Amino acid sequence: MRVLLCNRDGDPPDAWLDDLRRALPEAQVDVWRPGLPPGYDHAVVWNVPQQLFDEQPQLRAVVNLAAGVDKLLDLRLPPALAIVRLEDAGMAVQMAEYACHALIRFFREFDAYADQQRAGHWAPRRPRARADFPVGIMGLGALGARVAQAVRQFDFPVLGWSRTRHRLAGVRCFAGAAELPAFLQATRVLVCLLPLTDATRGLLNQGTLGQLQPGGYLINVARGALLVEDDLRHLLDTGHLAGAALDVMAQEPLPADHPFWQHPQITVTPHIATRTHPSVLVRQTLDNLAAVRAGRRPAAVVDLARGY
Repeated sequence: MRVLLCNRDGDPPDAWLDDLRRALPEAQVDVWRPGLPPGYDHAVVWNVPQQLFDEQPQLRAVVNLAAGVDKLLDLRLPPALAIVRLEDAGMAVQMAEYACHALIRFFREFDAYADQQRAGHWAPRRPRARADFPVGIMGLGALGARVAQAVRQFDFPVLGWSRTRHRLAGVRCFAGAAELPAFLQATRVLVCLLPLTDATRGLLNQGTLGQLQPGGYLINVARGALLVEDDLRHLLDTGHLAGAALDVMAQEPLPADHPFWQHPQITVTPHIATRTHPSVLVRQTLDNLAAVRAGRRPAAVVDLARGY
C-alpha cells in the first residue's frame, strides 16, 4: 500500500508522517510534493491543492483530516474516489466545551463584569432566567448531538434543527426548510454546526438571524461562509442581536483590518473550537483505510449528493 500525506495547515507534516509510518509499517507513506509520479493508493489530506488529484488520478480513497469536507468537494476529483471524513476523534467534547463556554459567558454577562473590573466598579447584576434563553442547535450530527446534551445539563431549553428528522432526548427537534422558521423564532441563542454546502452557504443572514428572539446571540463554530457578515453587523448595530461568538470566518486568517476584531459585541477565536492530537486522528484514519482496503464502506464516507 502506498499512502500520500498532504497537510498544508496546522501541525508540521513530519508529526503526521512519523505516526502514520509507525502505524503502517508495511506501507510506503510519503509527504506529497508537486511532480511525484502516480501510483499511490490512498491520500491523507487537509487543505489539499488541485494538483495532487491531477497528478494522482488513480487514488482509491482520500481521508480528510477534519469533519468538514467543503474545501475538498470544491476540487475536481477522480470519479471513483471514496471520500472519508473524520467523525469525532475527540472533537465532540471540545465543541461542547466551546459552545457551553460561549453560551454561559453571554448568559451570565461575564463580559459586563470584566468591564466593571477594569473600571473598578462593584455591581452585581440582576439574575436572568434560563427559560428566557432557549438554545437552538443547527446541525444534529455527532458534534451537534453532543453539544445539545451538554447544554441540557445547564437546564436551558434546547431545540435542534437539521435537514432530516432526528430524535434526541430532551431536545425539541425540527427538520427541513418548512420547519426552519418555527425553529428560529423559538430560539434566542443559536449554535451553528451545519456543514457548508451549496444549500447552506450564506444561510445565516438577515432573513434567518432576524427571526431569532430579540436580544439573541449567535455562536458559529461551523464554517465562516455560512454567515453573511454584513447582515450580522447590521443586526448587532440595530440591537436585534446582543452579540456573537465566532470561531470561523469567511477569510482565514481574519485580516488585520477586519471590523470584527474591534466590534464590542463580537468575540473572535482563530478556528480553535476543536484541536485534536495527531495520534487520535491517525487511529481513526487507519480504521478508515482498513475498511477501504477490505472492501467495506467506512462509517464516515461522504455522500456526494448531500455534500457531507
